[in-house]
Amino acid sequence: MNSLWTKIEAAAAFIRGKTDFEPEIGLILGTGLGELGERIETVCTIPYTEVPHFVASTATSHAGNLVLGTLGGRRVLAMQGRVHFYEGYTMEEITLPVRVMKALGAKALLMSNAVGGMNPQFAPGDLAVITDHINLMGDNPLVGPNEDRLGPRFPDMSEPYDRALLATMESVALEGKIPLKRAVYVAVAGPNLETGAEYRFLRAIGADTVGMSSVPECLVAVHGGMRVVGIQVITDSCFPDALKPANVESIIQVANSAQPNLEALVTGFLSKVEL
Repeated sequence: MNSLWTKIEAAAAFIRGKTDFEPEIGLILGTGLGELGERIETVCTIPYTEVPHFVASTATSHAGNLVLGTLGGRRVLAMQGRVHFYEGYTMEEITLPVRVMKALGAKALLMSNAVGGMNPQFAPGDLAVITDHINLMGDNPLVGPNEDRLGPRFPDMSEPYDRALLATMESVALEGKIPLKRAVYVAVAGPNLETGAEYRFLRAIGADTVGMSSVPECLVAVHGGMRVVGIQVITDSCFPDALKPANVESIIQVANSAQPNLEALVTGFLSKVEL
């Protein structure tokens, strides 16, 4: 069986064989947000299925491409859509692209996702920056033998989302007059949405938003010494006493409607951030 290190090296070598472009920042573009990848001045596009040990994205609206190029004046490697735990993949498989970003030179990771809003001050279409997270996915990509070449056995999580990057994101939002909330994010396994009782529980333990991704990628990035910032689009309201049946098409439509503000926020952040 190939070791994790071997898989990372094989995937990175394949990408280097396609281009000598070296990214500074990794991007993960989540549900309904893949169009941001179209704004990248592309040097190279590679389907996940061509990269050794990468797996295909089966989620709705996820293109499943690696896009290398420039955005906001910075060299980026973007995942145009992600893979999820609920698709049946292992934690190692869904986080391997982040490991490869690091191997290719990326120093930071900017993630976006679509989430449900449990905070009554949040409304569909709002953007939020992640300040902290709660992992209720029932698994962790760092479980198992530690590969010391990738990071420490017990990575510190006192600052999973880099405070300086968060401050830069909020500064860009303020300058651009883009409303931006702060959110504690809870990740669950999915793929079902939550019951009313579950929303009450998640809100009671301190979560503002809920989704089915991003925490594994954050854990792996922090383990590897990358700085992390996360942006969320609130796609639906999750209030236990006023629940309505979820509609995936509506969720994607709300995520798409937030695209202009998200694009302005991300490009502004990239042009301003110091690594």
